[in-house]
Amino acid sequence: MTTDSPTPDTGAELLPIATPARTRAALRTLIRPDRGLALTGIGILVAATAVGLLVQPLLGRIVDIVADGRPAGDLTLPVVLLVAVAVVQGLTTTLGLTRIARLGETVLARLRERFVERALNLPADRLERAGAGDLTARVTGDVARVAEAVRSALPEMARSVLAIVLTLGALALLDVRFLLAALLAVPVQLLTARWYVRRALTLYADQRVANGAQQQQLLETIGGAVTVRGHRLEEQHTERSAGRSRKAVDLTMRSVNLVLGFYGRLHIAEYIGLAAVLIAGFWLVRDGAVSIGTATAAALYFHSLFGPVNAALVLLDDAQSAAAGLARLVGVTDLAEQPEPAAGKAEAGKAAPASVPRQRIASSEAAVTVHAVSHAYGPGRPVLHEVSLTLEPGEHVALVGTSGAGKSTLARIVAGVQQPTSGSVTAPAGTGSAAAGAGEHPVVLVTQEVHVFTGTLAEDLRLARPDATDADLRTALATVYALDWAEALPDGLATVVGEGGHRLDPARAQQLALARLVLADPALAVLDEATAEAGSAGARVLERSAEAALAGRTALVVAHRLTQAVAADRVVVLEAGRVVESGPHDELRDADGPYAALWRAWSGSRTTAPHP
Repeated sequence: MTTDSPTPDTGAELLPIATPARTRAALRTLIRPDRGLALTGIGILVAATAVGLLVQPLLGRIVDIVADGRPAGDLTLPVVLLVAVAVVQGLTTTLGLTRIARLGETVLARLRERFVERALNLPADRLERAGAGDLTARVTGDVARVAEAVRSALPEMARSVLAIVLTLGALALLDVRFLLAALLAVPVQLLTARWYVRRALTLYADQRVANGAQQQQLLETIGGAVTVRGHRLEEQHTERSAGRSRKAVDLTMRSVNLVLGFYGRLHIAEYIGLAAVLIAGFWLVRDGAVSIGTATAAALYFHSLFGPVNAALVLLDDAQSAAAGLARLVGVTDLAEQPEPAAGKAEAGKAAPASVPRQRIASSEAAVTVHAVSHAYGPGRPVLHEVSLTLEPGEHVALVGTSGAGKSTLARIVAGVQQPTSGSVTAPAGTGSAAAGAGEHPVVLVTQEVHVFTGTLAEDLRLARPDATDADLRTALATVYALDWAEALPDGLATVVGEGGHRLDPARAQQLALARLVLADPALAVLDEATAEAGSAGARVLERSAEAALAGRTALVVAHRLTQAVAADRVVVLEAGRVVESGPHDELRDADGPYAALWRAWSGSRTTAPHP
């Protein structure tokens, strides 16, 4: 179960946060495969802690020997035993902590893998509503906070809890009255822990949300720096960034004050407990109930609790922060497991289905059938209205319309990247030869936002087909007219591209994406303004590359330039989320409808009209 995140003043609908119960259940699921490792590690730590508890009685024995005026030779055995205890405790503690640390790293790796896997499968519109900052903050800050807790807090917490339990047991063995005296500190410690936990969980959750909002603002400001400068909005964006930074700093200072109050209350508890044990020891020694050495051992036992108790309570700080981060990570993994809730309703009073199954069909049937598809990004924000569309095998359909008509939304729904609010989509079974299997992944979507991954050009291409040979890669590059510049790179296909490597301009990056499409060999290709990044000089080259990549396969093309509509078998015109025209270019151009108006506006803005 998850709850919606608090929405900061960005207006974004943040990704959900898991409830404490769901977070605990997810943690148990993560640990379950390594229960044996966990039990072994804890068992070894119990043995190490038990051995370490022999130190105080041995020191008390030395005090009794000295107080009784016995020969110095009587000190030999206790001293030798102290050395042996130190060696055994050191070895067993190291072994136990090593196993606990291995458990933590294994669980952390499992959590990271699950988070990345699920995050990659989140619906595109859900990510858009949340904004990049929220997901970025979870991938970076929250994962780092959980990792820090796993590497430091988990082993220390395990050792501290064991030391506390066994030390209290040892106090009872000396004399139960020592234990009762020591327990006078417990109410103060419990009240302190309760006071802290009730404030910390909410505070740290708010802090993580504020950090996400701060990152979102920075991403928007830096990513849109050209637009910000062009509209003279530097001051406004600087003030927004400063405001969100001030909010994050304010929450940080509140957490610092909370921790200071936490420590102050712990010191009071220590004073009460130690004073009580010393007074109990004084009375018991005076009455002859225990020896001076036993009273000394009791005082040393309680003093030795300062470290574990403080560590366990102080680790609540890390635990609460890590729990807040873990809840945010589990919220994402749960969101990916559950069907995306319908953002709107197709009809009043009738809930739309949250997920629409995609049926595969044989290539002899229609390649794609879209039936009465509607979609909304939120209540009262419809984008598509009962759109129906059929693409025959091998047909190239151009999707055109003004900005905001719903073209990209329909393209993502056809590609299976986004689920419609209502309606159904039938996808092809595919007969391609990609290693992933075109029957498994029959549709490939290429957008204008293309990422060049860091690595060699060959590795970047093999993302689409891992078993592709160098000859396959060259064939794909040649198909999209990119082989010449690829072989002209400093190291050819072995040239490192992406961040820190050889920079590819937008047109070449798009050709790289189209080459990946060729390698994947899908039955259906969806191009969402995939040639829009090229300037005027590279537009025709990219259009030729796209035509070559689409040859022999069914295609839906969101046309950025109407030359793509001219080359298509059929043009579908969207207007306000509805299909208003459909037919060949020449027919629609002569029909004096919406497409003809678009054609006149587009061709009239050019010095010469394009030729079919």
